[in-house]
Amino acid sequence: MAFKVVTYNIQYGIGLDGAYDLERIVDVVKDADVIALQEVTRGFMRNQGRDMVAEIEAMLPDRFAVSHMPSDVDFGSSVADGKAVQKRFQFGNMILSRWPILSARGHLLPRSMRTASLNLQRGALEALIETPDGPFRFYSVHLDHIDPQERISQILALKEIAFSAPHTGLAVTGLSEYGFPELPKAEDFILLGDFNFEPDLAEYRDMLAENGTLTDASAGDSSWSWTDPENRDHVKRLDYGFATPGFAERVAGAHVDQSAEGSDHMPVWLHFGD
Repeated sequence: MAFKVVTYNIQYGIGLDGAYDLERIVDVVKDADVIALQEVTRGFMRNQGRDMVAEIEAMLPDRFAVSHMPSDVDFGSSVADGKAVQKRFQFGNMILSRWPILSARGHLLPRSMRTASLNLQRGALEALIETPDGPFRFYSVHLDHIDPQERISQILALKEIAFSAPHTGLAVTGLSEYGFPELPKAEDFILLGDFNFEPDLAEYRDMLAENGTLTDASAGDSSWSWTDPENRDHVKRLDYGFATPGFAERVAGAHVDQSAEGSDHMPVWLHFGD
């Protein structure tokens, strides 16, 4: 059966025009069967503290959704009238699916102390989904945007997490104790997201080399996927779908939707099946 997957860094809902408009973001991805999103936030001052997880779930009520916020810090919580009022900045990833999500885990990726520029805790959200073609693991990934060495360490950790999952177990094992079937191992997976490197860099080669074989399943369209809002001629390819061979062989095509205006990144689509 054919199905569609899309990955989209939605830049906390701020588009190329500088306006927050989540509806236009959801509108361009709503036809996908699996949606991987990055830069989903709660309590961020740049978008007036919106709860993007709640808003996206409300706009796509027929989808199953999971989220993971690896960066979570206090942004001015206080006690008012005897009640704790939490104000937290949360930054992370989200996956939505037309089919039930059998299990989900949030993984933290390596980071180093960097104070001269922003260094958010990065993560990878894992979702085990029973598609019509069988069970697969989908990861929504966002790597560091500044330090190549940090990205390389994150790549190594990410690949170890993904390739070891069938052997170490997913979110839970031993479910038979409670009368439920074990989760499928789902050997095949795809890493979707904003990797913050271009195809001519060492990080791209590291992603495809050793420690298990991966394929750039999004290479069917090598177009740019990011543009500078201040200079639209400044473009890069930063967003990908890296898949195991068993998953990649199902890819019938890929394209970048460069008409999207909801973020500085563009949605990258992968078409599976016929």
